[in-house]
Amino acid sequence: MSAGPQQRRDAVDAVIDQWTAVRPDLDTAAMQVFGRIFRLARAMGDRIEKVYAPFGISRGEFDVLAALRRAGDPHTLSPRQLSATLMLTTGGMTGRLDKLERAGLLRRSPDPHDRRGLQVTLTGKGLRLVDEAVAAGLAAQTEALSALGADQADQLAGLLRQLLAGAQDGTP
Repeated sequence: MSAGPQQRRDAVDAVIDQWTAVRPDLDTAAMQVFGRIFRLARAMGDRIEKVYAPFGISRGEFDVLAALRRAGDPHTLSPRQLSATLMLTTGGMTGRLDKLERAGLLRRSPDPHDRRGLQVTLTGKGLRLVDEAVAAGLAAQTEALSALGADQADQLAGLLRQLLAGAQDGTP
């Protein structure tokens, strides 16, 4: 899986070369894949943070707004549902909800079906902001993905889906 004749070498190739020099007994094939996935995730995460900054939100805050938006009308979920969707502790969720509520992007209210529960609902301002932010984020992702052709992007998506499924259930 080394860089082909027309591919530029990258930082992962340099790391592989270093490991090969000091531990030639190691099979570094997995490092070639996951090293690039980790670096790509960081690079795109940084890029998306910059895209969301003009909207006054972080990626984590976008995730909350997006989960509410995807829930459909009336764009309401419980804090527990949000935590489960975003794989976040309720404590971590509280800080995000506090900031977003102060910004007028969502509101918390008592759950009419559970006296002990709360509902979190997008406001009109939050709905407009998340719709603009998701379009801007997708534009940045599409721009980055333009390094591949459509067939390559489809193939990569399928391979990553397969790899993710194996990683999540612990089987290859």
